[in-house]
Amino acid sequence: MDTEAQNLTGVWNGLYSYPDGRSVTFVATLIDGGSTLSGSTHEPCVGGYCPAAPLFATLMGHRSGSAVTFRKTYEAAIPRYGTVNYEGRLNGDATEIEGRWMIPGVWSGKFMMIRPAGKAEAVARRVFERA
Repeated sequence: MDTEAQNLTGVWNGLYSYPDGRSVTFVATLIDGGSTLSGSTHEPCVGGYCPAAPLFATLMGHRSGSAVTFRKTYEAAIPRYGTVNYEGRLNGDATEIEGRWMIPGVWSGKFMMIRPAGKAEAVARRVFERA
């Protein structure tokens, strides 16, 4: 199926990794508004100082075909937990997004988000039935 036609709204399980090999799991809720994406994430706080546990962030981004970009902004207004840029690619059945995250001049690494197949179709069907 054409990735442009797939709706990304739903709950995604993710993992991002640091250059030193550490990895962090997260859960993202995405809302697909056509070419725009919004949503939120929550994840455990790892490492040193943790302003809150778990950490919450908002997502704002875009989608063009299989290209997905978004900015994650943590609620805790601390430089270490500020804004992170994500750039990824959606797979053919819209169940995985894989790519890189970046904090310019500080860190970067890989990420992957996965959702069960069939979720997008179920969400679209429920929305259509309510209309």
